[in-house]
Amino acid sequence: MYKDLNTSVRTLMTPGPVEAEPRVLRAMCTPILGQFDPEFTEIMNETMAMIRSVFQTENQWAFPIDGTSRAGIEAVLGSIIEPGDRVLIPIYGRFGQLLTEIAERYGADVVNIETDWGQVFNPQVVIQEMQRVKPKIVAMVHGETSTGCMQPLQEIGAACRALDILFVVDAVATIGGTAVKVDEWKIDAAIGGTQKCLSVPSGMAPITFNARVEAILLERKKIERGLADPSTYQKLQTRVIRSNYFDLSQLMDYWSPARLNHHTEATSMLYALREGLRIVLEEGLTVRFARHKLHEQALVQGLKAMGLEIYGDPNCKLPVVTSIRIPAGIDGESVRHRLLQDFQIEIASSFGPLKGKIWRIGSMGYSCRKKNILHVLGALEAVLIRHGAKVYAGRAVQAALDVYDNIEV
Repeated sequence: MYKDLNTSVRTLMTPGPVEAEPRVLRAMCTPILGQFDPEFTEIMNETMAMIRSVFQTENQWAFPIDGTSRAGIEAVLGSIIEPGDRVLIPIYGRFGQLLTEIAERYGADVVNIETDWGQVFNPQVVIQEMQRVKPKIVAMVHGETSTGCMQPLQEIGAACRALDILFVVDAVATIGGTAVKVDEWKIDAAIGGTQKCLSVPSGMAPITFNARVEAILLERKKIERGLADPSTYQKLQTRVIRSNYFDLSQLMDYWSPARLNHHTEATSMLYALREGLRIVLEEGLTVRFARHKLHEQALVQGLKAMGLEIYGDPNCKLPVVTSIRIPAGIDGESVRHRLLQDFQIEIASSFGPLKGKIWRIGSMGYSCRKKNILHVLGALEAVLIRHGAKVYAGRAVQAALDVYDNIEV
């Protein structure tokens, strides 16, 4: 009735998912172990250590949430937000809106500030709003894939710590592709994703959080277990973490030496994450980040040589996503369809106010390599010519090759 699964081989140049590292896919074929088998718990320990290294943190707590990136965001926000807590969320793209929606569902009093898509915030603007509204939490997106922009975080993190505000960062698009310095930037909780710069299939969200967050979780855990003062217990019921699956206080027990059962760990996904992190650390963070910058530069120079306009403020460009204005009179979806149909290449459109106005090309993880950059430039040029766009034929690939040829080996 059904054919064997035999998917097409694509060149994935979207902001996620990207092509999985072949060694990661191979790791997913590793035999299944029981979740309390000493071999498996050692794999858990190794994965936690590698998550710390990639997030550049000494935090005790660093482990994956089973689920997509959004699961990690919900686990963190749902575990620290209590009804009525004020949360400041600066929005400069689609995923700031997502943080807002999740926070509101957990009863937060959300305060938003917004800036034009294609820009980021001057840190002082955020700090002044923090001083004005006095939130419990500031939640921000580090790399906004909907626009291709990246928010500077260091000043904001320092101000949060000085004002005793928790700083939560969505680093889904940036972890493994550009620096995320959790301790140096004074980030209290950070959430990553697997399907972008880590080149692991979607299905896990590595997170880390510090002792400031842990203190809140342990306090809420006492209430959950009925250990609070009985005379005030009824009033405190609103402070119980509402989700069972995303309860970080329970997950801490699962990932600690106690190994208290919470759920059955996603065995093959953990193998995949471990291998993906191992590959990142084997390459070295500095070298890996430089590789992403090199291929970004080649891509951008090729697009400009073709006559295309890069969208957004270049001073805050996200190095792993390049946004391009769709030329006037060109059907952006028709171009994307032809790229997929004729060249087996997928690039992305965008959301909300940018839908139909820009394309987004991801250069992330395993997808971020010379063959892919040259392939997408040549294919995009050919498809645009077929659509009647005015481009400078023959220049894009040459401009990218100039970048590669000028790099000292």
